[in-house]
Amino acid sequence: MDVSFGSCCPYCPNHRLDPLGHHALTCKHGGDVVLRHNSLRDVFVESCHRACLGGQVEVGSGLGLDRLHSRPADVLVNNWHLGKPAAFDLTVTSPLNPITLTEAGVRCGSSALFAEARKHNANDSKCAELGWVCIPLAVESYGCWGTEAQQSFSGLAARLAIQMGCSKSQATTTVYQRLSLSLVRANARALLSRARLRQSEEGG
Repeated sequence: MDVSFGSCCPYCPNHRLDPLGHHALTCKHGGDVVLRHNSLRDVFVESCHRACLGGQVEVGSGLGLDRLHSRPADVLVNNWHLGKPAAFDLTVTSPLNPITLTEAGVRCGSSALFAEARKHNANDSKCAELGWVCIPLAVESYGCWGTEAQQSFSGLAARLAIQMGCSKSQATTTVYQRLSLSLVRANARALLSRARLRQSEEGG
């Protein structure tokens, strides 16, 4: 994955691009991180609608006793489990992050688990105020989903299978394929946009 390896990121010149794409996939400049997040969110909420679960996008900002909290729900599903609303909070994390790099080298998915814990610490109290269940949907930048995301996709697939008239395994495959395609496309956009900008600067 050589994206102008060794040259500086065109959006933040103090950082160099690396062969594994870590910087390109985590860079906060250029809008690619936001586009990737929103793309995954939209795929998930569309799957919820197809499963007749509904789903509201970007819910919770300014609600609750502590209005300083950020919104806890990228997608709010009002009737998720036992009639209780679920606040799904989507996040993409990198296993090459220095904080989790050591653990990620010996345990697949550890970065996603760390991200899940971070989301719970940030959102559990506000969700409790609102009567919601906080469910982080954490995925590593190379495609490994966290435990809570996998459990949620299993529940979603069970309901989706009924609506699609297919087996749960087929519905599960559909959910993961659509999310994976969205992730791969967004990652490719982030990598290629930096390579093209760098080539354009060098050519100009």
